[in-house]
Amino acid sequence: MKNIKILFTILILHSAILLNAQNEKHDTIKGSGELIRIIPLQEVVVIGEIKHDPSMVVIMEDFGIKPVQPKNSGELFSAITGFSLIKRSNYAVEPSFRASQHEQLNVIYDGGIRATHACPNRMDPITTLVNPEEVTRLEIVKGPFTVRYGPTFGGMINMVTGTGTVMDGKIHGTVSAGLESNSNAKVSIVQLRGNYKKFVYSGTLGYRNYGNYKDGDGREIPSSFKNTGYSLKAGYHISNYQKLYLSFRQNFGRTIMHAGLPMDGAYDDSSIAGIDYRFITRGDSFKGITLKGYYSFVDHQMDNHKKISFASTEAVAGVTSRMIGGKVEGEWGLGERISLFTGIDYTDQFRSGSRERLVKKDMTGNPLPEPKKFTDEIWQDASLSQKGIFIEGKYSISEKSVFTFGSRVDFVNSRADNPDASFEEIYSGLSGRSEVNFSGTISYSLQLNNYDRLELAFGRGVRTGNLEEKFICFSNIGSDAYEYVGNPYIKPEINHQFEIDYYGKIPSDGIISRFDYSGSVFYSRYENYIMGIVDTTLIRKFNPTMPPVNPKVFQNVPDAFKYGAEVFGSIRFFNHFIFSTEMSYVFTERKDLKESLPLTPPLKAVFAFGYDREFLWAKVKYTVTSKQERVSSAFDESPTNGYSLVDIEAGVKPMKNLTIGTSVLNLTNKLYHNHLNFAFNNLSGFGKEFITEPGRNFTVFVSYKF
Repeated sequence: MKNIKILFTILILHSAILLNAQNEKHDTIKGSGELIRIIPLQEVVVIGEIKHDPSMVVIMEDFGIKPVQPKNSGELFSAITGFSLIKRSNYAVEPSFRASQHEQLNVIYDGGIRATHACPNRMDPITTLVNPEEVTRLEIVKGPFTVRYGPTFGGMINMVTGTGTVMDGKIHGTVSAGLESNSNAKVSIVQLRGNYKKFVYSGTLGYRNYGNYKDGDGREIPSSFKNTGYSLKAGYHISNYQKLYLSFRQNFGRTIMHAGLPMDGAYDDSSIAGIDYRFITRGDSFKGITLKGYYSFVDHQMDNHKKISFASTEAVAGVTSRMIGGKVEGEWGLGERISLFTGIDYTDQFRSGSRERLVKKDMTGNPLPEPKKFTDEIWQDASLSQKGIFIEGKYSISEKSVFTFGSRVDFVNSRADNPDASFEEIYSGLSGRSEVNFSGTISYSLQLNNYDRLELAFGRGVRTGNLEEKFICFSNIGSDAYEYVGNPYIKPEINHQFEIDYYGKIPSDGIISRFDYSGSVFYSRYENYIMGIVDTTLIRKFNPTMPPVNPKVFQNVPDAFKYGAEVFGSIRFFNHFIFSTEMSYVFTERKDLKESLPLTPPLKAVFAFGYDREFLWAKVKYTVTSKQERVSSAFDESPTNGYSLVDIEAGVKPMKNLTIGTSVLNLTNKLYHNHLNFAFNNLSGFGKEFITEPGRNFTVFVSYKF
């Protein structure tokens, strides 16, 4: 009842969902016979205006035509410079950016809606809760360079699931289907959108069914899953200056095989609701207000019925997560040169759940006369709430240069309402803990000419420990065999990041019609970096004689750093031919041990040659990933070999509304694995080795718009 009251209060307080339209020319609704595109403003963080957009932004929006459908939204990031993928299974895939991952990245969708996973092994990150077919645009802020969207440590990601509709009173839609040979995958999606007078609406229904795939050695990898999801959006254009939107989505995962985790997913159900309102004015000082509220709930069950350990112990775990949040933001103008955004935001997350074990054999492997039942607490009814106050402004020094500044204060409270006895033995007198965190950023952007831009930015990002790092209770949640124990008194980690970016292009009327290029260099100094460290004063709780006998406890590493660079170049010649190349590198170090931080990706380079016309396109992509010898021994990492891949993609538009795409992925049937892949875990026939990626894969994708 308390949670319902909180939700009701937030929904009333923040009345409504995402609004649309930033410029009045997009907001005006005229006669029903006139086509007017409505752009949902607060879904989009970046609108192409230097006085509005955050600094250090990357945008990807070529997701309308994809020859092969990603398995979840996390795989959309694989083509973006600086990103790698953490793979626990074919389903549980989430992005890592410049060796920052998990809550070090502030992942939202549609301008601020959040959800949190329920599984302690992260079988269900937010990227599995949003259908990839719905994502039309990715916006990435490359560090702690904005304060308007919650605490940001290593970067902010906004997954946009809509770019508006056409106000013509008709129903529009897309019907798509795809197949993959390796895993016998089947994907289908139906999308509808339209309007009735001042009401707009859209809906999506998607289904995907993936079987086990074979790696480059012909070995079948347990990787199957099924997923069904839908989303609904409805909006009302109250006037040219007021918009109200509602959204609701659900995803249902079933029989999910997790090759790199100790259990598989029996089901993974999520529900996310949002309400947004925006009011804009013609005033010189007060420009408008945005209000947002959201609620998410994840119900997750996992078991070991197909794992090796089932022979001795039958285990089933049921866990849930709930997140409630909201935001109020005002936009102000102080003369012609200064624009300000001020506001408050709030998030409250709660997780609960336990594991039921039926022990059938003793420590020597002999059957017990009577199986023994145990209940193990996982989340201890843990909660974490954050209340933030922020201000972000832009000062136009001239028509070509802008200075950006921002600051926020977060008030954080965390507690466990149902602590396990073993946890209380470590942290006697356990009670709630409060923190006050300060973040800020400054940046300078200079438009050198019509084609070149220089940006410099500094940011301080502060991240409080997540619920795993604070309250997990003797659970196997890492890529190693250790039990992990949370630390409710852990300090927040801090990232001081400096970055220089350069963007440019050279247009031409000759054989080479355009040359685009960009480069970035960055440096981060970490304080109180959070990671699991072996505690020799403790003994693991389950199977206490089985190595490793000492658990890992989340602690702060006082001093660490990272630096790196990214470059990109693209040449268009003979109008329709394109050659591009990109490279990314990041170096990390934990100073006390003189070794790498965990999950640091190796050097990666991509070369692509393509032909691009409106009705026909093709591309050959060659990806080279170097070996990674700098590893974290404290994280039990192992060096990985380098590899190279060749992918071929092609598509045709035989008629106006019909698109057919096909591809051959991993053309040479390479046997390989990524450095960030987890190792096979608790599987018969597989040793402690990295999960290998799919071998050669033929795909086809068909899409029809109406």
